Amino acid sequence: MEFTYYGHACFAVKVGEKNLLFDPFISSNELAKHIKLDKIKCDYVLISHGHEDHLVDAEQILKRTNATVVSNYEIATWFASKGVEKYHPMNYGGKWKFDFGSVKFVKAEHSSMLPDGTYGGNPGGFIVKTNDGNFYYAGDTALHSDMKLIGEFEKINFAVLPIGDNFTMGIDDAIIASDFIECNKIVGVHYDTFPYIKINKEEAVNKFAKRGKELILLSVGETKIL
Repeated sequence: MEFTYYGHACFAVKVGEKNLLFDPFISSNELAKHIKLDKIKCDYVLISHGHEDHLVDAEQILKRTNATVVSNYEIATWFASKGVEKYHPMNYGGKWKFDFGSVKFVKAEHSSMLPDGTYGGNPGGFIVKTNDGNFYYAGDTALHSDMKLIGEFEKINFAVLPIGDNFTMGIDDAIIASDFIECNKIVGVHYDTFPYIKINKEEAVNKFAKRGKELILLSVGETKIL
């Protein structure tokens, strides 16, 4: 699968001919100022929770591309109230088969409030299963024991985990999370954007390597085949 990192916790995965965009926060991210928002192609926008740093560009992208927003019930219907025509609401434990594969909405330990103060529903993550492979995006989350269920019941080729600490898991907890989900190929996100979440990238990569794991840290705008 073709994976493109757009900074913070925003990334795209190309599955066959379909483009999946996750948690679009680009225009307000100084580290992503070279990314041209109007050039991003997407068929689906998947949003993990309601915080502004995960959806600030979603409405613009959804209306320009006529993509489908996939999120929890509260967020999906919030976008519908703003004139987004194609939306798919989900909740914990639910799975749906789309034209690119299936998506399961799973638990995240975090908070969720939309930018206008509206209740943002349950924060979550996504398990995406396709003919090209399977991956898990944890969203913003603390380490939690339910991740062990993913390792027990799902076969994950790679996982996208937050590593910036303070608001989410840090490096040490992300390593434990990779044990829980039984996946040793990790793409790190949610780091360096703000002073609170600055990390030592070399140290982070080495910590994973010492445990026999690969931590992938991409530059903003970089694409990698996973």
